[in-house]
Amino acid sequence: MYGEDSLADSIGLTGYSVDGDGIGGVLKSRIADFRVDEISTSVKIDPRGRFTVANITLTNWETNRFVGKLAKACGISRNRIFFAGTKDKRAVTKQIFVIDAPQKRVAKVEMTDVEIEILGRTHQKIGFGNHKGNRFTIVVRGCCDENGQPIGAKEALERIDTIKQSMEEKLGNGLFPNWIGPQRFGSGRPVTPIVGREVINNNWESAVMTYLTLEGDENEEVSNFRKHVRENGITQEGLDIIPHWLGFERDMMRHILEKPNDWVGAFRRLPNNLQLMTIHALQSVVFNKTIKARLDNDISLSSPIDGDIVGRVDDNGQLETSTMVAVESRTLERISRNCKLGRLAITGQLPGTSMMKPKGEFSEIEKSVIDSMELSQTSWRVEEIGRLTTKGTRRAMVTSFQDFQFEEVPIAGEETMGERWKSGVKDGELWHPDGACIRFRFTLPSGSYATTLLREFMRVPLKQL
Repeated sequence: MYGEDSLADSIGLTGYSVDGDGIGGVLKSRIADFRVDEISTSVKIDPRGRFTVANITLTNWETNRFVGKLAKACGISRNRIFFAGTKDKRAVTKQIFVIDAPQKRVAKVEMTDVEIEILGRTHQKIGFGNHKGNRFTIVVRGCCDENGQPIGAKEALERIDTIKQSMEEKLGNGLFPNWIGPQRFGSGRPVTPIVGREVINNNWESAVMTYLTLEGDENEEVSNFRKHVRENGITQEGLDIIPHWLGFERDMMRHILEKPNDWVGAFRRLPNNLQLMTIHALQSVVFNKTIKARLDNDISLSSPIDGDIVGRVDDNGQLETSTMVAVESRTLERISRNCKLGRLAITGQLPGTSMMKPKGEFSEIEKSVIDSMELSQTSWRVEEIGRLTTKGTRRAMVTSFQDFQFEEVPIAGEETMGERWKSGVKDGELWHPDGACIRFRFTLPSGSYATTLLREFMRVPLKQL
């Protein structure tokens, strides 16, 4: 069994829904081992439409950085490119983009590891979360037991089946905890919630400097750059040594060098969606810790108790936050029945200025999480950038997974593997090169994380996901 997991602790992603032995292993040993196909909502094609609609397949691209490159290639602002969700970087991803640029210009764009399929034109924009879900095909390689010894396919498949059955008994058929995954926080460098805390406290200099300097699981060149800024502040020398791919950091530093002490302006150099993500990430840590606290208090995530807040789940598996209600003694039986049928779901906090709050036992649990994170005095108002102020909302504590399949696949040749695999097992990791390889296939609603589902079966440090 591996020891402490500082990344998991920092984002509140600790504990599991049920007891059991995991299969160990590592994800993304090869880029092709992690495939995401977006299940998009329909976009109405109209030859007279203003926008170009394209189905774009990305291999090993971070979504925000791709959008920046695409905007530059099309000669437009990045704010004129619309998409439904950010995807994993080290993966093959396919999703719809709506681009405010001529169709011929988009068709001429050529980038490495990018396939652009023009679908037509439309008058419709799409927004974040504006898709039905995602289909995943993911290979876990190097399965092992809790002591790091390799296990074969038969043992791995049995462990998966045992955990699946246990989750079914505890939570219901096809349900798992709706943890918010490590991608929300910055893979390898969970900087966003820390920056978000500075933003809601209006500490703009700290927000910018944290974004620039926080250490992460990055290469030596990036590590040396961040260390230089920590030790010397923002200087021309630091700008000279910044790795070329750190575009956001470069823009922030240039701004401060041109306008010293305009820290709000420097923060605004981040894309609007990334600015907002810092707030959402802090809320997400609160939510993850709330799930853990409810589990620790041995209260079901899927069967309501008096005082809970529940909401309707639509046909796409999304929570309708506009119609949430409090559970009362007289409605408990009916609401419990509808939760079991998947029509309703218990919710947990994503705090803000005016979030609906539960009563009773769960109210005290939510309050204890806020207190433990020293957020009880936070107003969640961001005066300098008003659009970052959040009313808060609630999120379903369980979510569904469908079309779930798992099977053995052959161990791949060493020559096809990435550097992560070739560098071998490091201290604190839980995988073995001789272990079995298992392919998972499943579908999740939008806003749910494949890594948090697989984490229930793998039980490994988050850096292996």
